[in-house]
Formats: sequence, C-alpha cells, structure tokens
Amino acid sequence: MPPLYDGMSFQILLMKPSPEYDVIIIGSGFGGALGAFVLVNAGLKVLMLERGDWVRRGTHNWNPENTVDLTPYYSRESPPRIINGGHQPEMGIYSCVGGPSVFYGGVSLRFREKDFEFDPELAGETQARWPISYGELEPYYGQAEKILEVAGTSGQDPGEPFRSIPFMQKLPGLSPVSARLQQAAQELNLRPFRLPLAINYNHGRAKPCVSCSTCDTFACAIEAKNDLATCVIPKLIEQGMVLLPNTMAVKLEADKQRIVRVHSYNSKTKTRKTYAGRVLILAAGALGSPQIIFSSELEKLNPAGDSVGRYLMRHCSAIVFGIFPYRISKIAEHQKQIGIHDFYFGSAGTNNGWKKIGSIQQIQAPPPEALVKKMLGKPFGQMVSWGLKNLAGLLTIAEDQPRYHNRVKADWSGSSYHGLPQLIVDYRETLRDRQASQFLINKAKEILRKAGAWFFYVHRIRTFSHAVGTLRMGENPCASVVDTSCKYRGLENLYVTDGSVFPTSAAVNPSLTIAANALRVGEEILKREF
Repeated sequence: MPPLYDGMSFQILLMKPSPEYDVIIIGSGFGGALGAFVLVNAGLKVLMLERGDWVRRGTHNWNPENTVDLTPYYSRESPPRIINGGHQPEMGIYSCVGGPSVFYGGVSLRFREKDFEFDPELAGETQARWPISYGELEPYYGQAEKILEVAGTSGQDPGEPFRSIPFMQKLPGLSPVSARLQQAAQELNLRPFRLPLAINYNHGRAKPCVSCSTCDTFACAIEAKNDLATCVIPKLIEQGMVLLPNTMAVKLEADKQRIVRVHSYNSKTKTRKTYAGRVLILAAGALGSPQIIFSSELEKLNPAGDSVGRYLMRHCSAIVFGIFPYRISKIAEHQKQIGIHDFYFGSAGTNNGWKKIGSIQQIQAPPPEALVKKMLGKPFGQMVSWGLKNLAGLLTIAEDQPRYHNRVKADWSGSSYHGLPQLIVDYRETLRDRQASQFLINKAKEILRKAGAWFFYVHRIRTFSHAVGTLRMGENPCASVVDTSCKYRGLENLYVTDGSVFPTSAAVNPSLTIAANALRVGEEILKREF
C-alpha cells in the first residue's frame, strides 16, 4: 500500500464487499474515478473493480527503470495482438489503481469549442459528430480542474475555449530549456503558452512538486502529481466506496435488458466472485471496455452492434528530438511546460484547406537507460543516450480520422484469459493523418533549429495511450453504441464513461475531457436511476 494510506483505516480498505450495490464501476481511471466522485458524494453505495494493483510510491520511482513500460503495471498477462498500427506484434496494457493517470505527465487541456462541431472533411464517410456541445460540457471541465487541482494560466493559448472559473493554482517559472524553446517559437512569430498541469505546486498539500525530471511516464515518488490514486480515489474510499484492486471483470451477465451480475477474477487470491448492482458503469478504457462487451456477447443486444469496437482512434503522434552541439541544461528538471497551438485549426502553409491539424507540446528527454531499453535498443540507443544532456524534445499530436475499419475485436480461437478473449487491434493511419503529422514534425524541427539544434531524431509513437472511440456516442441508434447520456443501447442499466465514447479524438490528451464527461454522465445517472 502506498505511503499516502499509512494513516487510513485498513478496515475501510479491506472490508468485504456486500452482495448488492447501487453502482458497480469497472475501472479506476478518469472515467471510473470521476463518475464515482458524483455518485459517492450523492451517498450511493459504490463498488469499484480495478484489474491492477496500487502503485508503490517512494524514492525508487525516480529510478530510470521505473518508466511505466518497464514496470509490472504495464501488464503483459493478456496482451492485445496488434495486426496493424503497433510497434510490437503484442503490446501490454496499463493496469493499476488510478489507471494511466499515475504515469501521465499531468497535462490537462480542454478540447476546443470547434472540436465538438461537425467537420465533414475530418469525419469523412463516418459522419462522426458529437451529440453534445462544448457549452454543455464546460461546467464539468471546471469541476474536473477543481478536483484535479489543475495549475494554469489563462489567456495565452491560441483558440483557448471559454472558461467559467479560473485555474486552481499558479504555475512555477519556466525551466531554462523551456524558456529557450519559448523564445525560439516567439522568434518564429508563434504564440507559445504554458501547459496546464495537474501537479501540486502551492495548493496546501505537504509535498509540493520538486521539479524532478521523472514525471511523464513515471509515478510520482512524493505524490505531488495529482493523479487519481493520490487526490481522488483515497477520498472516495474514506467516504465509503469499496475498491477491489487486482480484480478483473470478465463477464457481464444480462437478463431482460438489464445487467444483473458481474463475474470477476482476482489475480492475487486466484478466486472468482460475482457482484450485483442496480447500475453498472463500464470504464475500462477504449480497448478494455469493448473487450468486456465482446466477452459478454452484449454486442448482440445493441442495435448498432456492428459498431462495437470500431472507429478506434489514438492520434497520429511523434516526438521530435533536437540534438544540440552542447549541453542544453545543467540540471535535471521538469521540462513539460509549454505548448504551441498555432496550427491546431489549420495553417495557410498546408495548401489543403484543412480546418484542423493538431498540437505541439514540449516533452521531457528520456533517461538514458529508458531510451536504450524502451525506444531504440542497442547499439544505436547506446550511442544516442550519451548525448541526451544535449537534447530537447517536442511532441506533435495530429488528430486522426475516425475510420470504420480501425477497430478492436475478440479472438476466441485461442485460449481465453480467465474468460476474457484475446483482443485483436487493427489500426491504420490515413494519408491525411500522416500528412498532418509530417506538417507538425516539420514545424517542430523549425522551432528546435531556431533554438540551436543541429540534428534531429523523430520517434513515431505507435502505442494506444490516447485510444478513444470504440463505443462511440451519438443520436443515431443504428450508428452509435451509446446514447447522448452514454447509456449502452439495448440495456437499461449499463453506462460507459471512458474515452471509448468519443466520436472524434481532437488533438490533445483526452484525459480531462474523459473526466468532464464522466462527471456529466454521473449526474445523468442520478437523474435517471436514483
């Protein structure tokens, strides 16, 4: 158990679940935890099932080998098989209490108002469109930022959407590397801005951020990052929510258009149990949630059942590293501080009339050991790692098009994992995706070159950490798996609150939008069911 819970009652943490709950939530990431926030605070009896364990916190988290893909929390017990779109034929899944929030970089950006408007050029034949507007979601964005104690500065981000409340905290000063990139962008007539971060700087907790260099892809050693396992889930447990870690939902049992039981497997005790609840929330992620739907054969009950698992998106992203002829920073410190959105809504230089392209964000240079083991391998990784102190990076995120043929599906031909079929992932980027990505890569090189970089290394991201879209929401019951309230069509008491409901991906980290939508759906559940 992490140090944060030393003073917490073990009676609360280890209490046995009763057979009946008001709500059962599968998954403890942004969709599960923020949905639970509404329901627990309304006094409901909530059970949360989490496939992974608590992430142990301490000084070991600062070690380079504790980047997420090298930890046990990147589970390879039942890896999805990647037909197209991955960097390996089989890939692990992030599995821990708090979900990916424990290892993310804390960037908490809202989608833009226009991200919720229909764009026929981006949607293509899928006709993907959000059934809700930014205005409907805006109050929940504010609530999510308050819960996550997001630090930020308003008025700098080009295209920044309307906000009804200020940020919760002020940001610290820029690191020397960040200041240098900011100046370079400004000299190119761009408008760099400070990234809003869910990190504790000055908001009263005992352990504020120390600006270490192991933030993005690392669990915070001192719990200064406002991840869900630090600032949300412990409070919900204190209020009575029951959390069962190491507990995987393997099947949802339906009867007369209602989920009546959840069948689970506990990887620690090697036992199976069933749980019953009035309402079921599926928040296992854009890969995990459809896997459970397939395992339970619930796609057969949905009028849009053929759409289950389809329209997978994950952004067309790349990291551009600029290699400088000298050591760019004398100290190891946090560098994920500035963003560039001048090209978010297109650019005259693209000559294609696109209304949307994507974003650029500063990113931390990886530790040498992580680069060798995770990204490049030997011998090239070893050579590059020697020059990492001479390196600065920019992450490019191009919005990818929703495509019918980009999907996840179940493979029952082999052995299942305690009842879950193996997940098959088939994802191909479109020509538009690749062109938008290359445009952003070229712009990132211009910024780094202006800052003094001589050479570049481009690392194309082929993971599914930003995966969305496999159970998309909409008004058309024949084309959308869940309705505007994210209720699963064909079942009366099943809701989905993770990124799988997104009709489009926008061009920023989806976490804050997942959180805001989960708060919205939580209120919808209270109105409809209680």
